[in-house]
Amino acid sequence: MSGAALPGLHPGQQAAVDTWFPGAVLVADHSWPLPGRTVLRLHHQGRDLVVKAGRPDDHHMDREIAAHSEVVAPLAERALAPRLLRAAPSLRLLATTWLPGVLVEGTPAEQDPQVFRQAGRVLAVLHAQRSRPGDDHELRADARSLAWLRGEHRIADEVVARLRAELAQPVPARTLVPTHGDWQPRNWLVDDGRVSAIDFGRTDWRPAATDLARLHARQFRGRPDLERAFLDGYGGDPREPVTWRRDRIRDAIGTAAWAYQVGDVLFEQEGHRMIADVLDGS
Repeated sequence: MSGAALPGLHPGQQAAVDTWFPGAVLVADHSWPLPGRTVLRLHHQGRDLVVKAGRPDDHHMDREIAAHSEVVAPLAERALAPRLLRAAPSLRLLATTWLPGVLVEGTPAEQDPQVFRQAGRVLAVLHAQRSRPGDDHELRADARSLAWLRGEHRIADEVVARLRAELAQPVPARTLVPTHGDWQPRNWLVDDGRVSAIDFGRTDWRPAATDLARLHARQFRGRPDLERAFLDGYGGDPREPVTWRRDRIRDAIGTAAWAYQVGDVLFEQEGHRMIADVLDGS
């Protein structure tokens, strides 16, 4: 029996949700307009749950489904991440448990060293599960950055030349671990002082240090206390000077170019600042 039509779902996705959770009621629509991703909070048989649905070209949904199947379970078992309920990879559709709490971003918790200490501990659990050799990871990551530079962006020509020169320098191979890919307060929840993580759409095998890139560009700026607390919770510092500089360059290029292509002016400006910071040695 089909329920009321839910916003942002195509017919196949709607049919799957009706089968999984007949009679589910929409509680809230948490969808983000830029990625074209549908995120719905539903209520079904006495509990709340989350349904995420992507467009046919939404490869981040592929990553999120794979992440929940392969690496999120150890976090979910400790209530540090949502638990997978259902998934339909061909429909780019999944459902997870609903985690209580509020997003850390934009709240007093974003200034709290104890929150960052916990976030470091949660990330350490994700990273510690398993590892694999880096092989050609650095070359592939550099190739992606060069592809961004060949595409449409507003990075000045002289800056592009400096970035290309940086990317031409070899860096040593590193061990890869399961990384979140967007580890920052907008993807952390806090509930009664307890931190958990959401949104695994960028999860992939990368060097551990890459998960500190967003924090370095934002929350750690001018707040060494937050950085110290995070690293204390994590159990050390995975960054190494040469490869960390390369990580920052790649992240800055991707931020500036992607944000320009999707029309996110503020995020694009942040990307340009990130480029300037790393090239200036900040």
